[in-house]
Amino acid sequence: MVNRKELKPEESPSARFGERLRRLRDERGWTQEELAERMGYSDTHISAVENGRRPPTPHFATSADKAFGTGNRFARQSRAARGSALLEGFSEFVDHEGRAVEIRLYEVGVIPGLLQTPEYASTLAKSAVKRGAITPDEAEEQVSLLAKRQAAIARSCPPMVLTVLDESCLLRPIGGPALMSAQLARLIEFAELPNTTFQVAPFAMGENRPFTLPITVLTLPDRSLASYAESAQRGHLERESASVLPILTTYHQMQADALSQAASVVLINQLRKGTP
Repeated sequence: MVNRKELKPEESPSARFGERLRRLRDERGWTQEELAERMGYSDTHISAVENGRRPPTPHFATSADKAFGTGNRFARQSRAARGSALLEGFSEFVDHEGRAVEIRLYEVGVIPGLLQTPEYASTLAKSAVKRGAITPDEAEEQVSLLAKRQAAIARSCPPMVLTVLDESCLLRPIGGPALMSAQLARLIEFAELPNTTFQVAPFAMGENRPFTLPITVLTLPDRSLASYAESAQRGHLERESASVLPILTTYHQMQADALSQAASVVLINQLRKGTP
């Protein structure tokens, strides 16, 4: 073939991914254009991944698995090629989060990262390693990045951080009684900061709880809005105001129905008394 670049899979994980992609494509007799059509990408994108110039995203790897019928082998290999356990889209979100002047958080089932103690965060990461979801190095990356994110919002001119936690965040035991007691104490400290608000959305809200998944809404220095949400495979940062404004409105409505900050702190103290 003319101008067919020789691949060197030993050079890097991305190169190994690209070599495997080309090999399977050749075995099926597909051109880059044909594979691109099957995967929903451009042939230029396929070429860049095959030649190791562009690391495969989780979405790209999942599309490759579907096209080739390889289960989740490309998805697993892409994690090594990216050298990261972070969801696609998360790094972009962190960049915006670090510049935000207002951060609105809503979380279900687990304390949000910005409010976690190091011990709480490490316990979650170790559990993911035990399940085989991430490697020990990736767990260390997650915990290290979380510390940097927490430091970023503790800067000299910190953002306003408004938080609503579903009651499930408080009742899900993580790491044992002592760890949970320290984590609940951290929430009370957070509520006392001058640049925060803290509320609990109780189970009693029932069907009036508007969000079923975690959501973050950012107000950036130019007063533009962005929202971030995750699926199991990727994160999505939305910058279109027309899409973010309804989310912000719903967030405000949830705040009106949630417990007040004073009542939320009382609830946490009651839970701490029941924690040895």
